[in-house]
Amino acid sequence: MTKSHPALAAPPRLAPLLFPTLRGLTPAMLPGEVVAALMLLAIAVPEQLATARLMGLPPITGLIAFVAGTVAFAAFGLSRSLSVGADSTIAPIMAAALALLAAPGSPHYAALAGMLATLTGVLLILSRPLRLGWIADLLSVPVTTGFLAGIAVHIVAGALPPILNLTATGTSLPERLADLFRQLPQADPVTAALGIGVTLVGLGADRIGRRVPGPLIALALAAGAVTAFALQVPMLAALPHTLPGPRIELPGFDEVMALLPLAGVTALVVMMQTAAVRQGLPDTADADPGRDFAAIGAGAVLSALLGSFAVNSSPPRSAALEAAGARSQASGLIAVALTVGLIVFGAGAFAWLPQAALNGVLLMVGLRLFHLGTMRKIARKSPAEVLLVAAAALLVIFLPVNQGVWLAIMLALAHALYSIARPACTELQRVPGTTIWWALGPGEAGERVPGVLVFALGAPVNFLNARFMVAHLRKAVATAPTPPEVIVIEATGVIGVDFTGGQILQDAVTALRAEGHQMVLARLENERAEAAAARTGLIAAFGQHHVYHSVEEAVEDRTAKAHHPKR
Repeated sequence: MTKSHPALAAPPRLAPLLFPTLRGLTPAMLPGEVVAALMLLAIAVPEQLATARLMGLPPITGLIAFVAGTVAFAAFGLSRSLSVGADSTIAPIMAAALALLAAPGSPHYAALAGMLATLTGVLLILSRPLRLGWIADLLSVPVTTGFLAGIAVHIVAGALPPILNLTATGTSLPERLADLFRQLPQADPVTAALGIGVTLVGLGADRIGRRVPGPLIALALAAGAVTAFALQVPMLAALPHTLPGPRIELPGFDEVMALLPLAGVTALVVMMQTAAVRQGLPDTADADPGRDFAAIGAGAVLSALLGSFAVNSSPPRSAALEAAGARSQASGLIAVALTVGLIVFGAGAFAWLPQAALNGVLLMVGLRLFHLGTMRKIARKSPAEVLLVAAAALLVIFLPVNQGVWLAIMLALAHALYSIARPACTELQRVPGTTIWWALGPGEAGERVPGVLVFALGAPVNFLNARFMVAHLRKAVATAPTPPEVIVIEATGVIGVDFTGGQILQDAVTALRAEGHQMVLARLENERAEAAAARTGLIAAFGQHHVYHSVEEAVEDRTAKAHHPKR
């Protein structure tokens, strides 16, 4: 269990505008923040360099994104241990789309990346006043798992050619993978050993614990191996000794309009991932998620002004900060100061890093996104939804990434719509020896009361599903072991009734009553649904004296009155 820090309670909803997590920070806490900062730096630097490479931009831009995202989030964000910077989830989405508009690494490509970061940042900032945080819930776990698996394939496909010292050609991901497979006999075993070795060391460190800076250790070992054995492999260039100044290059209007849908996808993925990261951090339970989204948006805009690309929250870095006991964003600011110092005084050291090793970090990041454990859990608990995992992954793999992501979102919405339109409405039976009425599974023995049918609607009643519900109710009446004199509609799952759905169900109740059935409503417990049922005339269709608090009460009362009509 994570220990709370009384001196630094979770920021309230109305937190100070600037640097809210630094309020209450004392000098005694600074040593702990420094330790957390060193851990963050050790994890962040290799990942930021690798993500910049994934974006098709110079390595320095990854460190700029980390500096800009961290400073902006520290200034405006509420979470104490959430880390922001360049992120491998959104980088392939942005890079694949930008590559269709400009040559990767060119000045125009960099300008488009900056404009995309600005548009994404503005959308994230606007999400707070427009209260759009709910959009983060658009992707279900199966669709998100499949989407991330597809992104993982893109990352792996981008990392393997430099690791193997090959050049893969092709316009689509399957074509590039096929070309890479054909060239495997020409792979360089030295670069392959360096890259795959870095990946294995990094993944092994993950298994040991969050506090082990696996990527940094792996890169140090790779650099040492190159020096010790005088290996002739492609190396990184030294970084510039200074951060670039503010840069604003405006693309044409048509290009800006072309970037808007991509900015929407990127902003959505940022909100989705940030919402997931926040759920794992104990200090954000009462904090405003919209403010954290806006703070990341400010980081994206600042990153664009400094010549870099859009930023996102990082699950592994945030988890590492939490494990290290970070009590405020001071740890992030200290890591930023150390990063700037590294650029100014240690830029030349990056020339000692082999390119294959840096791509080994990318390969490790890609494999992290392939959540096989989650897939197994989905397969075990909801086998049908494995198809959603596979469909989302295939969409992202075989289509342009931004299109695949949009279609994955549409797939999630279609699945949600289908779940609403085709709810699990079914007959209920009494659990033996109890007063509980339940939908029993195959092989489970239940009790029926002769002449009584208990039918659960199981979902809000609306224009999408009301006819489906009525059809299943009619089927249950027709197939009942004995013709039901009393039909009890169990309404626990009815949390809303719209006009069309209410009218369809009301007509069915009236028709069934005309056929000689007593129609009874039980357990309509939601106040909003009860008000809507009364407003639409559904309560009147049943009759006020035919509405009960429980199924058992309804069954006992109605059967008693059937045998003693004068009661």
